[in-house]
Amino acid sequence: MLSTILSRLGQGCIVVFLLLAVTFVLIRMMPGDPFTSEKALPPHIKEQNEKRFKLNEPVPVQFVAYLGTLAQGEMGISITREQPVVKIIKSSFPASAVLGLAGIIIAICVGLPAGILSALRKNSIIDYGTMILAMLGISVPSFVLAPILASSIASNIPFLKVAGWGGPLDWFLPSLTLGLATAAYLARITRGGMLEVLNQDFIRTAKAKGVPSMKIILKHALRGGIIPAIAYVGPAFAMLITGSFIVETIFQIPGMGQHFVNATKERDFFLLQGVVIVLGVLIVIGNLAADIALVAINPRLRETN
Repeated sequence: MLSTILSRLGQGCIVVFLLLAVTFVLIRMMPGDPFTSEKALPPHIKEQNEKRFKLNEPVPVQFVAYLGTLAQGEMGISITREQPVVKIIKSSFPASAVLGLAGIIIAICVGLPAGILSALRKNSIIDYGTMILAMLGISVPSFVLAPILASSIASNIPFLKVAGWGGPLDWFLPSLTLGLATAAYLARITRGGMLEVLNQDFIRTAKAKGVPSMKIILKHALRGGIIPAIAYVGPAFAMLITGSFIVETIFQIPGMGQHFVNATKERDFFLLQGVVIVLGVLIVIGNLAADIALVAINPRLRETN
């Protein structure tokens, strides 16, 4: 197990470094530069960034300088917001983390049982109905689903608000919007994994020996059937945290997803680079958690590693 974790950590560090290098180059290839925005840049911010990040030097020199400051825990100063990027991310990350965590909990609570039930009732009305709902969940984008939920649920329940991020009740509608779409994918993946396991010989042998159906499902089929779902949940959780720009905009949530799009539009190099780093690290952590869970529940993976 330890060798697996160390191996995945090493691969994750390489992935984050490559992501950092490619993003750094691509951002520098964007038309214009951070100081050609419509908003007049304060001279002291421009001078501070040019000196600290060697913006007048070639791109490789800038990259080395950026790595040096990154190693000290700094990500530069946002050109449009005139604040340290670290401070902006720290202030917006908690809302995105809560939103992503609540969304993935809803997705697991809805998607996993739906996929398992659909597989156990293959080619029945339950199976067809569940998969139709899953396809609708995948097909309907969040910017359509969010207003529908806001008008149909919040308008009938007084204590639910359609905008704002004050308390746990305000988390419900945006988390539900994010969670239902992820639950739809999870239901289809879980159904496919369960069907593959249920059709294997050891399941038929257990049925022939008279093993109770519930024991077959819980002890034999479930462990192998949810492996694809576990592999999906890790990266999905990271994407829910940082990829919820539309939901954050609709429900007026002060999260981190809005910075990704706004920084791209405003050519805010340092803020965009900082958000990409956080996204990359979260995806690596999500994949690592999924790999550890897969190794823990699958003896064959432990032997292979």
